Amino acid sequence: MVRRNLCLCLLAAGIAAAGIGDARSQASSERPVPRFASVKAGEANVRTGPGERYPIKWTFVQAGLPVEIIAEWEPWRKIRDWEGQEGWIHRALLTSKRRVLVFGETRTLYRRADASSPAVVLLQPGIVADIEDCDPEWCRVEVRNYRGWLRRDDVWGIYPDEIID
Repeated sequence: MVRRNLCLCLLAAGIAAAGIGDARSQASSERPVPRFASVKAGEANVRTGPGERYPIKWTFVQAGLPVEIIAEWEPWRKIRDWEGQEGWIHRALLTSKRRVLVFGETRTLYRRADASSPAVVLLQPGIVADIEDCDPEWCRVEVRNYRGWLRRDDVWGIYPDEIID
C-alpha cells in the first residue's frame, strides 16, 4: 500500500512537472486570476504552452499593450488579448501597470467625464492609454501627454464592474 501511494505521488508530481493538468491549480502568485496586466517588452513571444519548449504562437511587437491573465503556471502566464487570442508568456515580459486599448472606431478624449465637455484629442483604434482612474462610466487616462476622459465602453483592458482610484 505504501509503495502504491508513493507511485501515485510520483505520477502526480510528473504530471505537474510536465505542465499537464489544470494550470489554475499551479498558480504561482498571490494575485487574483483573472486580472489585467500589460506587455513590458517591445518584443514578447507568446507560446502554445507554459515553457520555452513550446512553439511560438505569435510575437507582440509593441510594449504597453494590455492583456488579461487567465491562468498561471510557475513563471508562465496564460494571457488573452483584446481579440480573444490566448497563449502563454513569461511573467518577466509583463508588468502590472494598467493600460487600456482604444477599439472600434475613432474615439474622443474629453476634458471631463461628460460627452458635452470640450474634446482634448481624437484617438484612433489601437492607441494604448495609461489608466489613472475609472468610475462606472468613464476612465481618466493619459495618452502621449494628453490627459482626459474616455467612455469605458470605448476601451479594452478593464472589467465592466471594476473601479480604479
